[in-house]
Amino acid sequence: MPRVPFHYVDLRTFCYETEDEKRVEAALRHFLPEEFEVERVENTGHHGDRIVVFSARAERADAVRHVLATLAESPDFESLLAELDERVTENTELFTRLDKQAAFRGETRLGEGITFRAKVEAYPAKKEAAVENAREALSQASELAEED
Repeated sequence: MPRVPFHYVDLRTFCYETEDEKRVEAALRHFLPEEFEVERVENTGHHGDRIVVFSARAERADAVRHVLATLAESPDFESLLAELDERVTENTELFTRLDKQAAFRGETRLGEGITFRAKVEAYPAKKEAAVENAREALSQASELAEED
C-alpha cells in the first residue's frame, strides 16, 4: 500500500472495574504495532466505579498500515466494505466497533468494546471522495493481510 489516505486512526476502549486492565490493554494492542504507546486515563463512573480509558492514535503511515491490515483480517471485512457509505460521515470520518473479547484472543472481529475512528483524506473534503479513498485503502490492506 504505497499511499495511506488517512490522517490518523484512533482506537479506544474502556476497562470497567470488573475487568482486568492488562487484558483490556492487550486487546487494544492487538491492533497496534509492537511497542506502540497507549494512553491510560483513569475516570470515575456515574456510581463512583473506576473506569480506565485506553486509547491510541496511529498517525505515521506504517502504523496506520498495520492497523488497517489487522482490521482486514476480520471475517466480517467484506461487510465492512459493503457498509462504508453508512460508516463514513459527512466530516470524512470512518467509524466502526471491534470485538474486545476477540481482540484479546488475537482475533479481529466487528463487535462491541473497541471504537475505531479514522479521519479519511479527501480532496475536496466530501463524503463520496472519502468513501472511495477508504474503500481503496482497505482493499489494499486486505491484500497485504492475505500476503502475511
